[in-house]
Amino acid sequence: MSPAGGDTGGIPRGRPRAAMPPRSPSADENWSGANEAKADKLRRNDLQRRARARGLELRHTVYGYALIDGARKRVDDRNDMTLDDVESRLERS
Repeated sequence: MSPAGGDTGGIPRGRPRAAMPPRSPSADENWSGANEAKADKLRRNDLQRRARARGLELRHTVYGYALIDGARKRVDDRNDMTLDDVESRLERS
């Protein structure tokens, strides 16, 4: 028979308690940031398709974005364009 209280003298077994109830949002979650990131990704993909249709390639660089032509040269010799710059450049073409 086991002693009263369940203490058998072995390794204590216990379950760690969760810090937060399941499915509750963490303090670090920010839905507006996720929405902005998704909008930026969709815009970048759209600009990439538009550039490809004109025979250009949109590349991300350390400094921003660059448009590369068919001869593998940077358009306007720039590699620091923002998405707004890329969009205005594509509209001029």
